[in-house]
This record gives sequence, C-alpha cells and structure tokens, in this order.
Amino acid sequence: MEVALKKNGYDVNVAETGKEAIKKSKAKLYNLALVDLRLPDMDGIELLTSMREAAPKMVKIIITGYPSQENAIEAVNRDADGYMVKPYSMEDLLRKIKEQLQKQQEARKYSEEKVKEFIEARAEEHESRASTKGKQKK
Repeated sequence: MEVALKKNGYDVNVAETGKEAIKKSKAKLYNLALVDLRLPDMDGIELLTSMREAAPKMVKIIITGYPSQENAIEAVNRDADGYMVKPYSMEDLLRKIKEQLQKQQEARKYSEEKVKEFIEARAEEHESRASTKGKQKK
C-alpha cells in the first residue's frame, strides 16, 4: 500500500502501532490516516478517538479484514470518514482517498469563505459606526 500510494504522488508516513500513530499525529499535521481496525497495541476505533482529539480535521478511513455492522457503526460514530473491507483493489482505495481529500478541501474552502464574509461584515459595521460618530461630532 505504501509503495502504491507513493507512486500516485502521496507523501506517506507509516506507523506500526496505534501509539506511534498518535505520537505522529500530534507532532505533524496530516490530511489523512488509513487506520486498520486491528492494531498490535489497540483497537482502531480507539485510535480514531485519540486522533480526533489530536487532529480533528484529518480524514480517517478505517480498513478491516474483519467487517461487521457493529464495528462499521462504531467507526462512523467515532468520526471515521470511510470504511473499507479487505481485500480491496488499489483503485478503490485511491478513489476513496481522492474523494475524501476533495471533501476536506471543499470544507476548508467553505470555512475560509465564511471567515472572509464575517471579517468583511465586521469591517463594514466598524466603518459605519466610525462614519456615524464622525457625523455626530460635526
């Protein structure tokens, strides 16, 4: 998976354990995490919660060879953005990654537009008050 992702232009950083993933996500901002449901030191669902606290905007996709309705629901409840069942094709994984990163980018753009609108409205409000005070002094 690492080789295929790198071939497709992604900068990849691998963590062997959940604790390592948490440490890395606190030290560096990542756009996306592919999280196996079964990890050597913790459950992938548990990792989702820790990663949400460290990097709330990061896209998180659960990957599992042990699918169940229960763990799929739990993953969604813990803010997983995707859920993939092994075996999967690399094309499907790449499509899911691209789709989720595009959603992330659109959400970021929307947030930036809202901040810009807020600042512009506050600036207009401030100018209006300043102009009113200037007229009152005359």
